[in-house]
Amino acid sequence: MKKIIITLVIIIAAIIGGIFFVNTYESETDVTKKATKVGVILNGFKDDKSWSQSHYEGIMKTAEELNLDIIFEEYVAAENVLDVVENFVENDCEIIIANSAIYSEQMVEAAKLYPEIFFFHATGTSSGKNLSTFFGRMYQIRYLTGIAAGLHTKTNEIGYAAAFPISEVNRGINAFTLGVRSVNPEAKVYVKWINSWTDDTAAANVAEKLISDHNIDILAMHSDSLEPLRVADDHGIMSIGYNIDNHAMYPATCLTSAIWDWEKFYTPHILKCLQGKFYGDNYWERSDTGIMDIAPLSYNAKLEIADVIEAERERLDNGTYDVFYGPIYDNEGNLRIAEGETMTDNAMLNEFDWYVEGVVIDE
Repeated sequence: MKKIIITLVIIIAAIIGGIFFVNTYESETDVTKKATKVGVILNGFKDDKSWSQSHYEGIMKTAEELNLDIIFEEYVAAENVLDVVENFVENDCEIIIANSAIYSEQMVEAAKLYPEIFFFHATGTSSGKNLSTFFGRMYQIRYLTGIAAGLHTKTNEIGYAAAFPISEVNRGINAFTLGVRSVNPEAKVYVKWINSWTDDTAAANVAEKLISDHNIDILAMHSDSLEPLRVADDHGIMSIGYNIDNHAMYPATCLTSAIWDWEKFYTPHILKCLQGKFYGDNYWERSDTGIMDIAPLSYNAKLEIADVIEAERERLDNGTYDVFYGPIYDNEGNLRIAEGETMTDNAMLNEFDWYVEGVVIDE
C-alpha cells in the first residue's frame, strides 16, 4: 500500500511538473505577449472606402490577433516617406508597411538605412534581407466579376473606367473581358482611361462619357475613386466595384466588387517577423489565399450567376486553371497565347501591353 501511495505521488508530481513545464514553455515563447509597434504609410485616407481603407481594415484585424500597436500616417507624398519612416523608428516601430507603388525608391532606401526594421511594401517590386513586397493576383477575381457581367448584361455592351494603361490595369481589363466572353461571346468591353487613381472629376467624366457613347448597362472600374459607382447609380445601370465592398452605398445597382482582405497576408507574415522567421521576397498571392475575393452578388443579380462563379472559383483555387491559358487572341485577331500554353508571371507583371478579343479602347 505504501509503495502504491509513493508511486501515485510520483505520478502526480510528474504530471504537475509536466504541466508547469509546458505552461512555462508556452509563456516564454508567446511572441504576442508583448505589444509590437507597427508603422503604416498610406497614400490615401484610412476611411476612403477604397484602397487605403482596405489596408487599414486588414492591419487592424491583424493588430487584434497579434497584439500590435499601430501608428498610421495618411495621404503621404513620396518625397515625405523617409521622414515618416524616421519618425516611426524614433517611436520604436519594429515593422513598417507602405501601401503604394509610388514609394518604391523610398522603401528600398529605408530598408538600407534601418536594417533592424522589417519592411513590407504593397505593389512594390524590390525585396531584400529586411524588405518584402506583396500583391495579389486580382486578375483572377476580375475574371469572376467578368462572368457576372457577361451573364447579367442585356445590351452586350459593358463599360470599364480604368486608371492607366499599365500592366496591372491591362491584365485586369483582359481577365475581366475573358470572364465576360467565356459566358457571352457576343459582348464587348469598352475601356476609357481616367489617367489618375484618385481624381474624382476625371473618373466621373470618363464614366459619363462611356455611358453616353455606348449602350452600356454595366460599368466596371479600376480606380480608387468611387465616382464610377455613383455615376452608374445616377443612370440606373449596374456597376462592379473595386478594393472594398461598397454595396451598401448603392444597393440597387452594385452588382458585385473585386475586394481585398489584407488581414490574410498581414497576419501570417507579421507573425513570422515576431517569430524571427522573416524572409524577404516578392509575394504575388493566388485566389486560394483569400487575400482577394469577390463580394456577394446584388439581390437583383440573375440567379444562375452564383453557381457559375462558384464553379470557376473552385478551379482557380485548386490550381487546375488560370485565366491566361491559351488559346487567347488579341483584339486585332493575332494569336497571343497558343493552346496548352500560359503567360509567365513576368509577362503578366511587366509586359502586358495588349488587349484580348472583345476589348475596345475608347480614345
